[in-house]
Amino acid sequence: MVPVTAAFLFGACIGSFLNVVIYRLPLGQSIVSPGSRCPSCERPIRPWENVPILGYLWLRGRCAGCGAPISWRYPFVETLTALGYAAIAWHAGDAWQAARDLLFFTLLVPVVFIDIDHRIIPDEISLGGLAAGILLSFLPGGDWKASLAGALLGGGVLYGTAFLYEKIRGVEGMGGGDIKLIAMIGAFLGWKGVVATIFLGSVLGAAGGLVAMRKGGEGLKTAIPFGPYLCAGALLARFLGGWLWGTIISS
Repeated sequence: MVPVTAAFLFGACIGSFLNVVIYRLPLGQSIVSPGSRCPSCERPIRPWENVPILGYLWLRGRCAGCGAPISWRYPFVETLTALGYAAIAWHAGDAWQAARDLLFFTLLVPVVFIDIDHRIIPDEISLGGLAAGILLSFLPGGDWKASLAGALLGGGVLYGTAFLYEKIRGVEGMGGGDIKLIAMIGAFLGWKGVVATIFLGSVLGAAGGLVAMRKGGEGLKTAIPFGPYLCAGALLARFLGGWLWGTIISS
């Protein structure tokens, strides 16, 4: 099993790459080349300036070339990913399941921030993740039937909900990106996991929506990205789903 410290360090490096994905993918730019550079002055970032988490501290949050401020989100994403990898390594009991969990978590992180920034969920992540989740279900410890059922159930439920909402209200209430995302989540978590994700994501989304409506002042017209809540619900469903189902069945 991978040591937790090694998982943390590797996760920080993955988080640095995810920052590139979050910034470039919605803009249609390559996530491979050119290398990392300051978005303000286009100065290439030197290797020692690009060390995850520490680089931000060394530079004191500013570009070494033009002095433009560097968003706090960069070290935050790196730290979040590092902690997520460490937690998965600590929790995992099976190497194959750990690999599935690490990929699943890696896919969810950019979804959260891209949806917050642009109100979109790129197909490269959702549909690519859907295919990956189904393919990984054929590996040892996987359940391809549950994976297919989860993808179909998740996508079907949200598609039906979006269709009815648009028919009743006359406006789109849920984007296609959310539907593809929940199908991807179902491919990784199965039908039980996707049911728990929809429930938990809806509860979190309702709470977050109330806060956003109070702050925004637009009431029910306030646009709220649902993707981050689905991602949070998915992680809760993955690691607390067994307890949740046991509570429901025993009650």
